[in-house]
Amino acid sequence: MFKYFGSLPPFLTFGGALLAFLIPYLFYVASNKLHEWGDPPWKKNKKTNS
Repeated sequence: MFKYFGSLPPFLTFGGALLAFLIPYLFYVASNKLHEWGDPPWKKNKKTNS
């Protein structure tokens, strides 16, 4: 079984690397959107005009 791990096709290696970046990034974006929509007004960052 261990002999198959060294012979993964290049597209699987690339796909795994892409998913390892993409999945956490999508959770980060979704979390920010949920906080933007659901946080109470006193917890939101205030925008300053400088």
